[in-house]
Amino acid sequence: MAVHPSQALFGGEKPFPVIPSCEHFAGSEKLILKALALQDTIGPVFDITCDCEDGAAAGQEREHADMIVRVLNSDTNKYHMAGARIHDYTHSGWRLDIDILVAGAGQVLSYITIPKCTDINQASEMISYIQAVAKANNISRKIPVHLLIETHGALRQVHELAALPWIQVLDFGLMDFVSAHHGAIPASAMRSPEQFEHRLLARAKTEVVAAALANGVVPAHNVTLDLKNAETTYADAFRARTEFGFMRMWSIYPTQIQAIVDAMKPNFDEVTDAANILLAAQAADWGPIQYQGELHDRATYRYFWEVLQKAKLTKVEIPDAAEQAFFS
Repeated sequence: MAVHPSQALFGGEKPFPVIPSCEHFAGSEKLILKALALQDTIGPVFDITCDCEDGAAAGQEREHADMIVRVLNSDTNKYHMAGARIHDYTHSGWRLDIDILVAGAGQVLSYITIPKCTDINQASEMISYIQAVAKANNISRKIPVHLLIETHGALRQVHELAALPWIQVLDFGLMDFVSAHHGAIPASAMRSPEQFEHRLLARAKTEVVAAALANGVVPAHNVTLDLKNAETTYADAFRARTEFGFMRMWSIYPTQIQAIVDAMKPNFDEVTDAANILLAAQAADWGPIQYQGELHDRATYRYFWEVLQKAKLTKVEIPDAAEQAFFS
């Protein structure tokens, strides 16, 4: 019987998260519903982050969190690919956010995003609280946590933060990080090309990606400020992926979503090679093979299996034989 790559290649190891390459932020109920409708139209190729931090009006934190729970539990949340960003540690409402979101939507909540941690103790306390509320509500699943790296303290401890339990994504927060430099980084570095070329920003992005990947966590890139120019978004996402290794990016406007997905998805030629290599490997019981004059073994099989999974997630066409062997 043919052995599936997920069984043959990892042997009980923690698999690397295969999640959408685009994360779209929506604050109000109107925008969340619009994003869910778009998700239904173009398919499950992006996540939606329902924003408690910037989306909730002051004094309306409870009502806003209740609204998110109601929407996520409704039929409009067809794919269960929506998470929520809570308030930061210094805000009095972060525990309330967790109480409401986890108790009310813990079974369908894709992730919880924690912003503006300045040190590992804050992040640890917030994650421990999420775990405690989940346990108290008989939620056995691990709720993935996304952690925003946007302060000096977080960057200084980024490797330790990436190793915390339940962490799935490290997000780089460009605007807050630039602001924290008190003018040492100019405002022009909040957009391209300087966001990729300023030495302090290039260093920070590289550190975030390295820490994430070393701990089996997905690195996510900041937003593009140009809302309506899809070409700019595509260029930013492509550069973030190919030059820095980011595997996910934020969207804050609907036209940015497809541009990010297109920039970060694997190309068709690589998908075809991945399919051929994995089919040959499976036929050889996952021993070494030759493909187009090159040697391949379990190390390269892991790479190409992730290529195929990303192709599936981003709706890149997969050869029929591989589709049937690995995804049917």
